[in-house]
Amino acid sequence: MLGRMRILTGIQPSGALHLGNYFGAMLPAIQLQDQGDAFYFIANYHSMTSLTDAGLRRRYSFDVALDFLACGLDPKRCVFWKQSDTPEHTELAWLLSTVTPMGLLERCHSYKDKVARLGAGDAGAVNHGLFAYPVLMAADILLYGANVVPVGKDQKQHLEVTRDIAIKFNQMYGEVFVVPEPRIREDVAVVPGLDGQKMSKSYGNTIEIFGEEKATRKKIMGIVMDSRGLAEPKPDAEKNLAIQLLRLVAPADVARDWEDRLRAGGLGYGDLKKALFEHYWTCFGPARARRAELATHPDYVHLVLREGAERARAIGRPMLDRAKAACGLD
Repeated sequence: MLGRMRILTGIQPSGALHLGNYFGAMLPAIQLQDQGDAFYFIANYHSMTSLTDAGLRRRYSFDVALDFLACGLDPKRCVFWKQSDTPEHTELAWLLSTVTPMGLLERCHSYKDKVARLGAGDAGAVNHGLFAYPVLMAADILLYGANVVPVGKDQKQHLEVTRDIAIKFNQMYGEVFVVPEPRIREDVAVVPGLDGQKMSKSYGNTIEIFGEEKATRKKIMGIVMDSRGLAEPKPDAEKNLAIQLLRLVAPADVARDWEDRLRAGGLGYGDLKKALFEHYWTCFGPARARRAELATHPDYVHLVLREGAERARAIGRPMLDRAKAACGLD
């Protein structure tokens, strides 16, 4: 159906973006800008499943725009917009929900994990939006005919749900939607947090991309290491949390050198964590400067998002009309 590859991804404005967001979704998206028609959106509809403060949603949405633009997203080479500025997403989600089996959604890990965390005593906190999240995600993707979707490993199942929904719709109403493929960078698919779990705002274990210097230094220096002494060799150095994070923010040869020194013994954990902070701070230095400049021109950022929404609707509206016609809603 499509010639040139079409790429799409979205990111929720649910708090300050962190290294997991950057290496799992933002960087792959930015690198794909020149490899096809790129569509990137701020998923503020999705944020409503967990964030109820309207003022924070506005602030976080603007901050996500700043972060993406500062990190290298170029609005001339991609379409960049806020999800809520394209109402076609929610309209298509309803069409898709009518062909989506309940069992498909009940098996989704994010839903089951949320229910498990809340416990039976607070099951009412699991809202319909969280349950139906994968259907809206499917609408986000299918609306633009995306055939490549860069996602973190934790979203792979939702991409499989999108594929299932697209196939079911096509079987029922004719070949309307492109069936998308995930694009996952296995080397950084799951970025570890400060406690060794997956880095996530919900776990409170994040290192922010643009964190304040003193607070971030304190976070990194507070990473808990094992009790082995300084002189003792560490044959499992590659599993060390600071080493895993250093590989992301330092040049490969530098990270390898620190790993070799830790493996050999004689390297203090404090020195390793200091190196991690310095390389993190240097890695995002240019982007930090760009972000500070962009923050002084909010009108430009809002203009980018408005123009992006217009371009997105020019693609999404005909696709929605085509789906409605296939369903007999024209």
